[in-house]
Amino acid sequence: MDSLVYVIAGKEEPLVNAQCGELLDELLEPSQRTTGLFSPDPAEVTVTDCLDELRTAPFLTEKRVVVIKKADDFISNNRQMLERYFDAPCPTGRLIMTVKNWDSRTKLAKKLKGVGKLINVTSPKRWQLPQRLIEYTKDAHGKNLTRDSAELLVELTGEELPRLYSEIDKLSVYADKDKIITQKHIESLIGYNRLFNAFAVIDAIIAGQTGTAVQRLRGMFYDDKSSEYTVIGAFAYHFRKMFNAKVLMEKGLRQIDIIKQLHIWGNQDKFFARLSKITLKEIGRYLKFLAETDYAIKTGRVKAQIEMEQFVLRVAD
Repeated sequence: MDSLVYVIAGKEEPLVNAQCGELLDELLEPSQRTTGLFSPDPAEVTVTDCLDELRTAPFLTEKRVVVIKKADDFISNNRQMLERYFDAPCPTGRLIMTVKNWDSRTKLAKKLKGVGKLINVTSPKRWQLPQRLIEYTKDAHGKNLTRDSAELLVELTGEELPRLYSEIDKLSVYADKDKIITQKHIESLIGYNRLFNAFAVIDAIIAGQTGTAVQRLRGMFYDDKSSEYTVIGAFAYHFRKMFNAKVLMEKGLRQIDIIKQLHIWGNQDKFFARLSKITLKEIGRYLKFLAETDYAIKTGRVKAQIEMEQFVLRVAD
């Protein structure tokens, strides 16, 4: 049996809204929403109106659902009336409220336990994202996403789940009749410009052209507003590929075999020419600097463009 009251709490609005949408799908068929759903702006509706809607007899549906999004202030301003409703909720009504914060110490929160359900929405950890993407690809589009492809997508797109889901939607259309979304699809549709631009910066760094590297980096941010979220992944992609290629070179593998094994695309001659001018230790140092840069950006201490320019200067030193 479903609950009479739901509170969906989470800091990330897109994830909270997605959870709200899933819950609404469980409670009401799309055809029932004309008469069974009331979803007002919390700033323009009174609590009395909402409670009256919940107590109104359902028409052409078994239940009447009231959804109040961004309800933090609504709850604070109407706490006592909501407490009284929680004491005796209407059996044919379903109240859904989404909030950023839900204090479990309040009287309202304690009353919720008896009549409803708290759904906490938290962002998945970085290591959980690939599996989430694999599952979403299968469930939403009936296609398979390889683990390596999922990792690459996170690396290039960032860790914001709604953005990643959006990229999967585009990739599914792009893949057309292909049942498996591969790294090639991702590199072609999403990553080509980002990866090409990042390699252009790296190419200038290795060539000792620091001014050119900074200029090209600024061009990345100017041309692609999403670079704030994707720049680290694009650079990490190249440095890791260079690191792995260098390891294989030192093991004596031929370039043609390294190209096949690591799926090196683009100007392969330039890739290996630059690779021959740096050591494995240097690439490791670049990756260490990049990890430190990533941490500084994610903790909000600095803006991505400024910190990446510092990264270029640091690597070039």
